[in-house]
Amino acid sequence: MARLLLAAAVIVTPVSAYVNFAPGAASRHVKNAGLSSSVNLEPMILEIEEPATEDNSMGAFGALAAGVGVGAMLGWLNSRRQQVASAAAAAAIAVTPAAANAYVDYEGLAFLGGSDKVDINNANVQAYKQFPGFFPTAAGVIATHGPYKEVKEIFDIPNVDPRITAIFKKYKQNLVCLPANPAYFIDRVNNGLYR
Repeated sequence: MARLLLAAAVIVTPVSAYVNFAPGAASRHVKNAGLSSSVNLEPMILEIEEPATEDNSMGAFGALAAGVGVGAMLGWLNSRRQQVASAAAAAAIAVTPAAANAYVDYEGLAFLGGSDKVDINNANVQAYKQFPGFFPTAAGVIATHGPYKEVKEIFDIPNVDPRITAIFKKYKQNLVCLPANPAYFIDRVNNGLYR
């Protein structure tokens, strides 16, 4: 039934509302790109006086047809709710941006946990797990301060327990200080989990 109503609405919709000019309307001028003068285009419609009541009835009929068409479309959508929801979900997934590529051209990538040396400005606290006793306390102290210009600046952090300073001294040869990179510096503590 909904298909029949939709087909009827499409067939009876007044096409003339989209293609003809209103009777008595001014002629249209079109400017030709190759010519300097404008071309006068007259509508190709016979101008016949029609009663005003017919114009009103045509507008009412058009509104009725549009209402029937909208109702038919809503009825069709309601009867196929599952298919419409599936199509909407598929469209949402299709326009979802893909994950960004990893930033691998960073010169200090090996010092972010992939070697026996760790960059104190850019490495995540997890990178310090390879050094016994360093994680989580000493690593957290380094990660929550900075950026640093030299490795020896970690000894100037205020209110650090002497036991943590001893751990810093023990692994000082395993620490490097590269310039802080915004892509990695922000993730030193939480590894991007809580942005």
